[in-house]
Amino acid sequence: MSFYVGFVFGFALGIGLILGFARFERSRSKHRTDLAATVAAFARITVDDTRKLLPADYYPSWVVFSKRQKLNWLNQHLDKIWPYVDQAASELIRSSVEPMLEQYRPAVLAALKFSKLTLGTVAPQFTGVSIIDGDAKSITMELDMQWDGNPNIILDIRTHLGVGLPIQVKNIGFTGVFRFVFRPLVDEIPCFGAISFSLRENKNLDFKLKVIGGDISSIPGISDAIEETIRDAIADSITWPVRQVIPIIPGDYSYLELKPVGTLEVKLVQAKELTNKDIIGKSDPYAVLFIRPVRSRMKTSKVINNQLNPIWNENFDFIVEDETTQHLTVRVFDDEGVQASELIGCAQFSLKELEPGKVKDVWLKLVKDLQIQRDNKNRGQVQLELLYCPQGTENAVMNPFTRDFRLTKLEKALKSEPDEKEDTDPTSGKRKDVILRGVLSVTVISAEDLPAVDLMGKSDPFVVLIMRKTEQKQKTRVVHNSLDPVWNQTFDFVVEDALHDLLLVEVYDHDTFGKDKMGRVVMTLTRVTLEGELTEAFPIDGTKSGKISLHLKWTSQPIFRD
Repeated sequence: MSFYVGFVFGFALGIGLILGFARFERSRSKHRTDLAATVAAFARITVDDTRKLLPADYYPSWVVFSKRQKLNWLNQHLDKIWPYVDQAASELIRSSVEPMLEQYRPAVLAALKFSKLTLGTVAPQFTGVSIIDGDAKSITMELDMQWDGNPNIILDIRTHLGVGLPIQVKNIGFTGVFRFVFRPLVDEIPCFGAISFSLRENKNLDFKLKVIGGDISSIPGISDAIEETIRDAIADSITWPVRQVIPIIPGDYSYLELKPVGTLEVKLVQAKELTNKDIIGKSDPYAVLFIRPVRSRMKTSKVINNQLNPIWNENFDFIVEDETTQHLTVRVFDDEGVQASELIGCAQFSLKELEPGKVKDVWLKLVKDLQIQRDNKNRGQVQLELLYCPQGTENAVMNPFTRDFRLTKLEKALKSEPDEKEDTDPTSGKRKDVILRGVLSVTVISAEDLPAVDLMGKSDPFVVLIMRKTEQKQKTRVVHNSLDPVWNQTFDFVVEDALHDLLLVEVYDHDTFGKDKMGRVVMTLTRVTLEGELTEAFPIDGTKSGKISLHLKWTSQPIFRD
């Protein structure tokens, strides 16, 4: 009997052990599966996920998520050696920057140089460093720098009247990013042939000017001229894409220097609603345009006297070294005769917004300062037509400002080879001008939302078309009692020089005793000469919401002028 009891007990115990072992194995397998899923989840975790899980205060000091590393160790060493760096850097700056100041010296000054230059006792602070991924043949490093220094800088300036003024530059505050490019990489120590450095980004530059023993504001125009000179010298001498190349291992590194990559063609069309700087009469505006603020590469328009809505219609061309980072800058001044001109406003346009070979029409709002927007005052707007032509693509893009514009194969074959080479050089000043001659057909279709000029809440509108250069005029019929008139009238103009002419579309209200001007549209002929034909509604300047619909058609015959 005991045998059977033992057998049953042993059998039950064995079954229990087997079931328990099977359950343990299933639990262990599930645990391993869950652990593997957790590990896989951690493998997919991102920096943003970790920041959500744990506040930044709880991270150990050695945990860094950003590519931009801190440089406390460098700042500590720089503080110790700064007196020696100050002495060496001051001499270097004096010898290298003083010729630059002379190069950028404004016309109102006869001389500009340093009489004293030390960088003070406060060393700059490097707030971060990062390595930029890019070309495998070079290493690019960027350093963030901040400096609130106490330098002793005195400029000795001399006016054309022989008056000498010592001017102190004080309260300097600077924040920016310096770029260092180590290229080419070689097998020899230190493993790179040269260093190129530049100021990639000028985040903030603030300083004050003070005449020693006097007030600089008592000398009209001098303060603005010197401040503009200092900023222009910094912008053009070390700001990217300008770079300084320092050879480390002897060799030819001329290919690292700044070189032209294309040409920017600019048509300065007009400005409107400019601020009046004159007490009596109106401002006499002119514009200064540049990509790099070197006097030899800055373009100045003609002065339009007594006008707040000037029409210039002038063409300029500029050399481009880096279309991805460079800007076109426009400064509009009020001409004051023998006195220094007064700035009305300035504007910038980034070249990276241009599509090569495509004309872009832009209106730029003028501001007081491009870096520090101190006010929201309306200073007016300026209209430009821009065309970027990369170097080496003269035959691939249609450039209406060059000799190759819409030439037939026969005309291209008749061109002499020396002339062709001469025209493709963006730095050459010997380019022949193109005269685009043809017939412009203008159909005045209709207008809408014109202002009510008559006492009955209506108007009697008509349109006058004027070719600005030849002063040809055409006039539509009068449409009575309408704010949305329809004309559908076509007029033809013989145009001798389309690239330098303008079409003025002026809208008037007819009156028994005369006419009242409602507004106008100023049109270049660039777009219609490129497209051949277009229909569009154009906003009427001088009205709140008025528009005029026009159809334009162009038939051209290009000729050339030596």
